[in-house]
Amino acid sequence: IMGAGMAGLSCAITLEKHGITPSIFEKKACVGDRFVNAESMFHILNRPVQDCIPYLRKKFGIRLNPLTKVHRIEIHTKHKAGAISGDIGYLNTRGRHEACYDRQLRDQVSAAIEYHSEYEYETLCKEFDTVVLATGDAEYACRLGNYRADFTGSVRGVTVAGHFQADTPHVWFNCDVLPKGYGWVIPYSNQEANLVMFSPDYPSNIKQGRDEMWDRFYKLVTQDLNQQFRITDQFEFKHYIVGICNQPKLENTYFTGNCFGAVSPGLGFGQFTSILTGIYSAYDICGLGNYAELSKPLRANYENSLILRRFLENMKD
Repeated sequence: IMGAGMAGLSCAITLEKHGITPSIFEKKACVGDRFVNAESMFHILNRPVQDCIPYLRKKFGIRLNPLTKVHRIEIHTKHKAGAISGDIGYLNTRGRHEACYDRQLRDQVSAAIEYHSEYEYETLCKEFDTVVLATGDAEYACRLGNYRADFTGSVRGVTVAGHFQADTPHVWFNCDVLPKGYGWVIPYSNQEANLVMFSPDYPSNIKQGRDEMWDRFYKLVTQDLNQQFRITDQFEFKHYIVGICNQPKLENTYFTGNCFGAVSPGLGFGQFTSILTGIYSAYDICGLGNYAELSKPLRANYENSLILRRFLENMKD
């Protein structure tokens, strides 16, 4: 298994439950060795599964403890603000945080993880009967000619100290400030949150400049939430490829997580899909199912999400 993220570790857990001990290679110093960021799982995006956390536990024996349930989402647009309330989903953390999902999954794996790994796929492909690519991006899928790239996007975010309702994320749609994109605030406590902007890499967006776009968005958030923040950390992904693999399996190689195409184009969610690709690839390895067939609903969900992305890009204020 190349990569000890959500897909790779979910694959490892499932293999071990069925008597196979995998070799796990991770190029970073530890699991979750990255900036801290808050993420979310929303029930409506994972249909027909009604509630993904108990589903993963009962059906696959994978245990995840989120930070909190989401009971309200506040939505901000140029002209109006609104909210959705109810049993919406969960918030969690990733990265260097003691409660992050990555570390929770690691604690369910018995196999040793080789950190600081310098192994390349070409070497492992020769030495092992099966290779699971779970590297967190599309590089190897592209290199093997097994990836359809639909667009690229840039993500800029900061961790801020302030005052938040821990179970209430915020999202912004504003064509003047974030053309064809969106922004959000996801708390991971009452005192800290991630403030993040997503912008697709179209010429019109590039022309006006990311820094200017970010300044307008940050100012808008402080106005709408009526507070000034203290920035404690920051991160950025430039030109991240959003797409999906052509085939989930090529000969002895499985494509999982973001190598598969787990990031949904519409709103950027992908944790549940990443976990399922890890599980389904392990099922195929164990002879318990066919990865191509098991992953068909995940591919359909990606295509539907791409339609949503195109729809949102054509919306006006």
